[in-house]
Amino acid sequence: MSWSFPIGRLLGSELRVHATFFLLLAWIAASAWVSAGPEAALLNTAFILALFACVVAHEFGHALTARRYGIRTPDITLLPIGGLARLERMPEKPWQEIKVALAGPAVNVVIAGLLILFGARLDMAALTAVDGTAAGFAGRLAAVNIWLVVFNLIPAFPMDGGRVLRAGLALFMGRVKATKRAALVGQVIAFGLGFLGLFSGNILLVLVATFVFLAASAENSEVSQRSVAEGLSARDAMITEFERLAPEDTLATAGQALIRTTQHEFPVLAPDGTLAGFLTRDALFRAMAEGERTRPVGEIMRRDIPSVALAAPLPSILDALGSRPAVAVTDGAGRVLGYITRENVGELMMLRRGR
Repeated sequence: MSWSFPIGRLLGSELRVHATFFLLLAWIAASAWVSAGPEAALLNTAFILALFACVVAHEFGHALTARRYGIRTPDITLLPIGGLARLERMPEKPWQEIKVALAGPAVNVVIAGLLILFGARLDMAALTAVDGTAAGFAGRLAAVNIWLVVFNLIPAFPMDGGRVLRAGLALFMGRVKATKRAALVGQVIAFGLGFLGLFSGNILLVLVATFVFLAASAENSEVSQRSVAEGLSARDAMITEFERLAPEDTLATAGQALIRTTQHEFPVLAPDGTLAGFLTRDALFRAMAEGERTRPVGEIMRRDIPSVALAAPLPSILDALGSRPAVAVTDGAGRVLGYITRENVGELMMLRRGR
């Protein structure tokens, strides 16, 4: 995710923090300082950090449960509106998806239960206060964990309740149809949240509603793509006519290739035709803006590009793509025959739907 950076690794996943998270911390601290002084600012900043520790635990509930089904979680990102565990894929078996979705809220229930067991007193009314006391810290933290459970179980993507709803519907209908129904429910709820946020002046609620609406649309599109991709292979989707670059080519040469073609990414090939990496249009723009016209392409190309065989099934290629710009299609000797991007997969999907 852009504007995020890694802060370490935990239990096999990279922890990342979005830059806007620090804006939230600054805003909380400043509001508390103005209202109740420096001690309140320090206490509320500590509370937000403790809250997001609970959010991380919530996301690891999803990640560790998904790992039981062979699904990795490459990274977990902290955002101002919560956390996001990027699973390689969601389980396609409904009961497995339900377990993965409910594992996160279950962690928050355990945290709240432990805090109450050790003497915390629930204080739901103090959640929005900026002048809370140290004595009420644990009670507020227990209350916010309960609130996280309730909020995450709202039946709207990408929240856990939306995934439970989709999985529950999938027990009685196809996954694609279930996703469409669940996405529609999520968008209606998002519209309601946005309406409430606008009329109450709650900007954060408007942001959450926008995120939920877009995520529901994206989930519906992703599942529809996978449905159409069933039975297709790399051979059906790959781009075979393309401009290629060599690692020693300059960025000026790459810029000329960009102008005379419609490509957004360029395979960078070694002399024997094997893949060295991919140069993306964004990377080229950034380097050219810094005046690095004579810099070799090989210094800024992406090297984390997977290779697949011609017969590789298209659904597995969608998994391999992830956030990468492309997947290379190679022959038995490793020579590049073509490549696949999300854009050309989307075009293939549109043509298949048209049939």
